Amino acid sequence: MRGRHDGRGIDQVLAHPCDPRLHERHVRSATDYVRLAERANGPIPASVEPSYIWGAALGEFRRAATDARIINLETSITRSNAWIPKGINYRMSPENAGCLAAAGVDCCVLGNNHVLDWGRAGLRDTLTNLAQLRIKTAGAGRDAAEASAPAILDTSNEARVLVFSFALATSGVPPDWAATREVAGVNLLPELSEATVTAVTDQVARARGANDVVVISLHWGPNWGYDIEGEQRWFAQQLIDRADASIIHGHSSHHAKAIEVHNNRLILYGCGDFLNDYEGITGYKEFRSELALMYFADIDPRSCDLVALDLVPLQIRRFQLLRTARVDVDWLQRTLDHESRPFGARIQLAGEGRLALSWPGVGEPG
Repeated sequence: MRGRHDGRGIDQVLAHPCDPRLHERHVRSATDYVRLAERANGPIPASVEPSYIWGAALGEFRRAATDARIINLETSITRSNAWIPKGINYRMSPENAGCLAAAGVDCCVLGNNHVLDWGRAGLRDTLTNLAQLRIKTAGAGRDAAEASAPAILDTSNEARVLVFSFALATSGVPPDWAATREVAGVNLLPELSEATVTAVTDQVARARGANDVVVISLHWGPNWGYDIEGEQRWFAQQLIDRADASIIHGHSSHHAKAIEVHNNRLILYGCGDFLNDYEGITGYKEFRSELALMYFADIDPRSCDLVALDLVPLQIRRFQLLRTARVDVDWLQRTLDHESRPFGARIQLAGEGRLALSWPGVGEPG
């Protein structure tokens, strides 16, 4: 399970990039992001292989032998030029989308504030291209029914993983992006309320089977800052208590945020970026958005409870995920432990450059 993957500059270093022209206020070409990254960290090879961007993450996937690999994909996969005036527009070419298959991605959640950056035509292209790669989607669709339907992932132990994806306006999703009976769009929640909890709970109940593990993916909140709003915590806990979710997969923040275990179920309030093209961009340096995390959650298929969570720190350099220096692993451990401790969870060093979650009754006391 991972946070954000976007296109733009990354698309330019792959073999078949889109037209680099952008419609941003200060940057007019996606190749400018490549030059910024090279200025910061050195040359990036031209026309890299699809597997290049994943770097050290590929070895971690092989080591963990995961049943389901889920990412939040914040980009359109399209060559459409029907861009939406919104400041920043992400896209990657359909020919470059094979990079997702190179990492064995099983599911892309699309309920976010960039999947319609190139219009509804771009969204339809994205859905078509992911289907051709046999990658499941949730959170956006050609109509409301498709946008709200879960991705259904089979596992090696005959259990299924159901992935529901929702977006909220607090992450910058425009209200008119909501899917309707006739119009393509995202699965947009109007608010974090009792009525919304009931609606999501009913939706999950209609889809789940007896032994299904439920993941609820939420694109919410601002890009920067560690604060967790009280209504976010209440909403996440309600989805565990009433919708019987095993994992709340939160994202939108460009850096990792607090982790909580509620009734033996996992809440990731913000997974942070996994791949981005921010190298060399100034601002918000204190949040270290170049440090990425892989989240390996072990779920008991009988109880649907969390057994363990291992975290693998990596670093984005030259648009590639690399091993992280010990000093940066230590920084992530201290930061995440500090943020998670008020929620009863602790983050510990686990050897070999990894981190592990503990909570009352599992590992050290919270």
